[in-house]
Amino acid sequence: MESFGWTILQTPIGPLMLAETAQGLVNVRFHAHDAEYHAHRLGARLALRPVRGGLCETTAQLSAYFAADLTEFALPLDWRLTSGFNERVLRLLLTRVGYGQVTGYGELARWAGDPGASRAVGTAMGANPLPVVVPCHRVVTATGDIGGFGGGLDTKRALLALEGVLPAPLF
Repeated sequence: MESFGWTILQTPIGPLMLAETAQGLVNVRFHAHDAEYHAHRLGARLALRPVRGGLCETTAQLSAYFAADLTEFALPLDWRLTSGFNERVLRLLLTRVGYGQVTGYGELARWAGDPGASRAVGTAMGANPLPVVVPCHRVVTATGDIGGFGGGLDTKRALLALEGVLPAPLF
């Protein structure tokens, strides 16, 4: 049986579980306090055996990002945990919204060719298997509110502050 590597990276927003197949980074999971459990669940979903370790380049790039030394990831990505509209929207987000920028759910829906699908864009952001690297934290509401976030609003605020979009929290 093929395997995938996984590890935990301690970051300013908490521990991230990172998983990588032979094709590339396949999953980033916030608040990875029970990573062993999630690695085995992911393994069952991918039909791959989880093996702890590896991911040197991935952890190096994410560490550099959190140190504000990297503004664009250069990692191969394995998109198998998403498909259809969700994948199309996530790929558009990745290529069109750079570090320190934000866009709206409606704008992403227009880019995807379905201007009425802003709620579906929100669903795609919530189902993003590669957060941080595929920057769903950069998507905000039409009124400029930060909207929701699967990693929690404090995490979204911290990522936007790191990128200079929001002021750093005082406390």
